[in-house]
Amino acid sequence: MSEKRTSVFSNGLIWFGAGVSLAEILTGTYFAPLGFGRAMAAILLGHLIGGLMMFAAGMIGAKERKSAMETVKMSFGEKGSLLFAVLNVLQLVGWTAIMIYDGALAADGLLHSGIWIWAIVIGILIIVWIFIGLTNLGKLNTVAMTALFVLSLVLFKVIFFNTDFVMPIAVSDDMMTFGAAVELAVAMPLSWLPLISDYTREAEKPFAATLASVLVYSLVSIFMYMIGMGAAIFTGEYDIAQIMLKTGFGVVGLLIIVFSTVTTTFLDAYSAGVSSVSISSKIQEKWAAIVVTVIGTAAAIVYPMDNITNFLYLIGSVFAPMIAVQIADYFILKKADAEKSAFQWRNLVVWIAGFIIYRILMQVDTPVGNTLPDMVITVILCLIVEKAAGASHNRKRG
Repeated sequence: MSEKRTSVFSNGLIWFGAGVSLAEILTGTYFAPLGFGRAMAAILLGHLIGGLMMFAAGMIGAKERKSAMETVKMSFGEKGSLLFAVLNVLQLVGWTAIMIYDGALAADGLLHSGIWIWAIVIGILIIVWIFIGLTNLGKLNTVAMTALFVLSLVLFKVIFFNTDFVMPIAVSDDMMTFGAAVELAVAMPLSWLPLISDYTREAEKPFAATLASVLVYSLVSIFMYMIGMGAAIFTGEYDIAQIMLKTGFGVVGLLIIVFSTVTTTFLDAYSAGVSSVSISSKIQEKWAAIVVTVIGTAAAIVYPMDNITNFLYLIGSVFAPMIAVQIADYFILKKADAEKSAFQWRNLVVWIAGFIIYRILMQVDTPVGNTLPDMVITVILCLIVEKAAGASHNRKRG
């Protein structure tokens, strides 16, 4: 019996849904102090860097027919990959909490019932989504995604083409440098990087599906960033609920916000379940996803999550050197054969070095952010260490 493979279109649709998100719009507002031209350049450059990395990660999974965390085993070993599985579950718990908080905040701005009530409503809906399951949600997800996208188009028109709003904010470099802005744009595709193979591994056409996934996600994400950035620059408004009230969307806007938050956050919770299984086979995907949703809902109620920049930089410092090692291992050295061993120490040491280098680079302002220089250095380190190990092995044999 042949396995049912996913089409290029359905892969594109999944990533369309991932890009259509409130988190993207809210992160876009951080770019406003740069002014429209520089902010746009930072958003485009960041998505180009992040998109290329996302493509590399997706291709490994698609070609090998392995989930994201199974591909990590190929470079870091059976036990070594557990570190990344745990870190990935933690980032997904973080994202689940942030998305629920953002959705609850926006919903409360339109209908003042209390953020905690909205957080619980969104949390319950995500759990319903998990119970229904990925395969049965196709039509419902498509409706919710399309609705938010249409709302985004209307917001785009109101923000960029409505002359009633003339309250541009002052352009300032003090709040954010160009390099820091690039890094914030890289961080979004980078945070999806440990998930993309969970979907591309099922693809009928590995290359086409991975390319479609990355292109669709990047274009939609850029558009969402633009809405947030444009709203902050042209309306002086950082609050999505207030922007919606000005557009006269009211209750329709509220429903769209709630359901789009559910569809995007469901992907986070579902992948946390998939990642949990690679930590222990005793864990059941569905129940792990539900536990993650409950923790995320509780965190959204207890902690205000208005500024997520440090969280995004933390994701960058963990996953940029990880994918750099995988790229060097799989595409350049063509090895990636560590899954039979417990630890691939050489690669783990290179990853730790890459993590430290990223944190150091955060103190340096480069025009391309921290991720690209960090990845280049990590790839070179990987090749040097491999060459040194090969030379020492040959000496021993000699």
